[in-house]
Amino acid sequence: MNYRLSKSDKNIKGSINLPSSKSIANRALIIHALSYSPYSLKNLSMSDDIEVMQQVLMSNTNRFDVGHAGTAMRFLTAFLSQIVGEWTITGSDRMKQRPIHILVDALNELGAKIEYLENEGYPPLKIWGSHLKGKVLELDGSISSQYISALLMIAPCIEGGLTLKLKNKITSRPYIELTLKLMKQFGVRSVWKGQEIRVDEQPYHAREFTVEADWTGASYWYQLAALADEAEIELKNLRLMSLQGDCQIAAWFKEFGVDSKATADGVILTKSANIQPKYLQLNFIENPDVAQTMAMLCVLKKVPFHFTGLKTLKIKETDRIAALQNELAKFGAQITEPKHGELKWDGTFPLEKEAVPCIATYHDHRMALAFAPAAMLQTIAIDDPMVISKSYPEYYEHLKQVGFEVQ
Repeated sequence: MNYRLSKSDKNIKGSINLPSSKSIANRALIIHALSYSPYSLKNLSMSDDIEVMQQVLMSNTNRFDVGHAGTAMRFLTAFLSQIVGEWTITGSDRMKQRPIHILVDALNELGAKIEYLENEGYPPLKIWGSHLKGKVLELDGSISSQYISALLMIAPCIEGGLTLKLKNKITSRPYIELTLKLMKQFGVRSVWKGQEIRVDEQPYHAREFTVEADWTGASYWYQLAALADEAEIELKNLRLMSLQGDCQIAAWFKEFGVDSKATADGVILTKSANIQPKYLQLNFIENPDVAQTMAMLCVLKKVPFHFTGLKTLKIKETDRIAALQNELAKFGAQITEPKHGELKWDGTFPLEKEAVPCIATYHDHRMALAFAPAAMLQTIAIDDPMVISKSYPEYYEHLKQVGFEVQ
């Protein structure tokens, strides 16, 4: 099944209720459980990932299937390792190809007992939850920040606390900062000096909490505004001064003539000028989830680019570097990978363009979300379109609200 998307004009105006932040919600759900909170979390999205996390945390069984939810797999592995009991956690075929040995090794060093049920280093896992004892752990800072966040969130519950010494350049630093800021909101103190993070043993404090709107979800509306001739889009519940690292894109999109204005209800985007950079060089080490958004935008706007800091894209829902190369080729662009974790385009279109490109999504929600805005300029099709339910299930309905035809 595929959807066919088109738009009759290049203007866009509307008010959008963005989904709440998946990054914040996943962390808040774990912290909420660790604090034994009597309160309910407010403004949780209905995305697949959040529903998976909620189902596991409220389940009465000891066997869990998280499907494609990589964040849930990592956070729950750490969470379950310190809950006394015997647990099994598995996922989709793609999940069984995503490495988790770094996190498992770290947890086993703390006294957990975790074994691989199929292939060494990969889910599914058998976890014997137990009392963990803290120590100093050395981790490669260039690994997925989710491993680090998973350990930090359980650190206050470990006997003696936990110290993480991070080697090499730290990837996705804003996501680690987000974790520590949320922990602080629930009463947990931490110290981060240089490459070392220390969290002492201490209790979480239950509190009411509302999840803010998702900045990665907002990136697709910034993309649409940049492609439009005229744009005025209100994104409700979004905060310019956000806990989320992806709020950095507000500055990036100024180069494409998109201005952001904070209001009492959210942020209003306007297309203030028809401008664009001659060449775009960006490092995504702190914002890997918006790489697809920016790559698609640059090809549509004919802006040559060189993107770095993309090493983690290879172990996402799909190999996103390969997926971008494959799908942008359908627009005539030949994207190269000059070094591991980089993408480069010279601004030319040597490949044969498809009249109506049909975008393969590779079970990756962000492929559908990032490529759909191309329909502002030409008719496109999206294969397996409902893969968006992982993070933004209302996306196509929101596109219809601002004049897109979705068939």
